[in-house]
Amino acid sequence: MERKTVHIAMNGVTGRMGHRQHLVRSILALREQGGLDLGDGRVLWPEPVLVGRREDALRALAERYGLTRWSTDLDAVLADPAIDIYFDAQVTSAREEALKKAVAAGKHLYTEKPTATGLDGALDLARRAEVAGVKHGVVQDKLFLPGLLKLKRLVDGGFFGRVLSVRGEFGYWVFEGDWQEAQRPSWNYRTRDGGGIVTDMFPHWEYVLHELFGRVTSVQALTATHLPRRWDERGEPYEATADDAAYGIFQLEGGAIAQINSSWAVRVHRDELVEFQVDGTEGSAVAGLRTCRVQHRSATPKPVWNPDLPATEVFREQWQEVPDNGTFDNGFKAQWELFLRHVYADAPYHWDLLAGARGVQLAELGLASSAQGRRIDVPEITL
Repeated sequence: MERKTVHIAMNGVTGRMGHRQHLVRSILALREQGGLDLGDGRVLWPEPVLVGRREDALRALAERYGLTRWSTDLDAVLADPAIDIYFDAQVTSAREEALKKAVAAGKHLYTEKPTATGLDGALDLARRAEVAGVKHGVVQDKLFLPGLLKLKRLVDGGFFGRVLSVRGEFGYWVFEGDWQEAQRPSWNYRTRDGGGIVTDMFPHWEYVLHELFGRVTSVQALTATHLPRRWDERGEPYEATADDAAYGIFQLEGGAIAQINSSWAVRVHRDELVEFQVDGTEGSAVAGLRTCRVQHRSATPKPVWNPDLPATEVFREQWQEVPDNGTFDNGFKAQWELFLRHVYADAPYHWDLLAGARGVQLAELGLASSAQGRRIDVPEITL
């Protein structure tokens, strides 16, 4: 068995998502399993090169995981011909320029989203990558969650009949940071730093809706900054200028309507931090991160509205659990494996920079919809 070492520059791994999901649970997990078997006599061995702005944090990560290479000089790392892939999990405002540098250096790209701060920049990146002939992918992790995989199985199997509507609830209470430490970084709540829940979450909703139910053809959104004062990592108060909640209605190709609430100022009263209810002519489903429950047309009860009497039905017990029917790996790791197979075995892969640009487009139009107080059509984009 031939072992091929793949050097991956990983920028932004000192942050929560880059560290936990991409470095530890994806790349290091691949090393723990002996590499990625391509099935053709080759095994890929990922060798991460840690990149970032904080030297002490990079050194500490490298020592913690027994890694030998790290740098605060992105240009020098990209100039190294041994580097095969550039991965970006930085703050949004720093991502676009770094990706441009990686394309110019001829590196394959794998990146978190949003890929840029605006649609023009996102499309420019996609076009640059195509001209350069490098392969490129964008993290679309929620498609690989067990609950969403089960939901897709239902869609592909025709369980719903004609899909009528999708209702999504996402979010949790992010503490302000004064008397309890916030669970998210302070830049998330400053517009000038690329923060805001629309910028963060609408790209997720675009690919979930697009992949499972159809392309988004229009958006109507209302945003809010419910908590205008927060405290940063040093305990200093600051003005939260970015939206911390968004209420969106999306028209889908084929006629279905999606309504998704996203909020960092909501207390959770549901089974999981994100849930989607899908209603169709033949059945309904409720999917979360891991679970999925269904109610078929033939088993749908017939409740009657009567406000004078207490409800005697336990509605949650009238749904059936969808079985796992397989083993679900970490969603981030699963997509890393697909991207690596795409680069080194030419396996098909369509979650690319154009897909990432669609997410940026929906966020941009969602913010415009809220500012203008109207529904906005979402034009189809191409390179």
